[in-house]
Amino acid sequence: MNNYRIIDESAWKRRVHCSVFRNYIEPAFCVTFEADITRFLQYVRQKQYSLTLSLVHTAAKCANEIEEFRYRFLDGNIVLFDKIDTAFTWLDKQTELFKVVRVPFLSSLGEYIAIAKETAEKQRAYFTGPLENDVFQFSPLPWLSYTHISHTVSGKRDAATPLFDWGRYRECGGKILLPFTVQVHHSFADGLHVAKFAQKLQTALDTPGD
Repeated sequence: MNNYRIIDESAWKRRVHCSVFRNYIEPAFCVTFEADITRFLQYVRQKQYSLTLSLVHTAAKCANEIEEFRYRFLDGNIVLFDKIDTAFTWLDKQTELFKVVRVPFLSSLGEYIAIAKETAEKQRAYFTGPLENDVFQFSPLPWLSYTHISHTVSGKRDAATPLFDWGRYRECGGKILLPFTVQVHHSFADGLHVAKFAQKLQTALDTPGD
């Protein structure tokens, strides 16, 4: 597990907001927006990278830069992780079943893709056990362009792992647009923070690089 520090809730600015939303039946909220991947897709194709793994890395990098995306509940405490890793779904084309693959986040896009691809291909089990708190979860849906998506709910109100999805991209007005979805726990993040993520993501997609 990555390093973290326990938050002193008495001096924490989100103390009241967290206490309110933590008790909701469904404390998470989900936002879908369109991302322009025109330049990003061109770069990925030139480098012969997996688009899926490239998007996982880029989204994880942007989310790691936002403090509110790194808070979690852990052993009754609120903690802030120094770094969050990745966990993504990977399709077995023969069985058409997916497996969940955990890969440490690396700053280099190329290095991350190489390790992520090798890990995904070598993993035989669909599920290797419960995921720990220090991941961002990714579940792309590249076969369908959508405007809305919902997620399964475990019933655990302290399940605060952000979820990221995207669908099939489409061309519109000379641009390549991708539906992108973010789900976060309202105890830790508001719409403002999702908007900050969307801005960071678009900037990263407009200026791709290793």
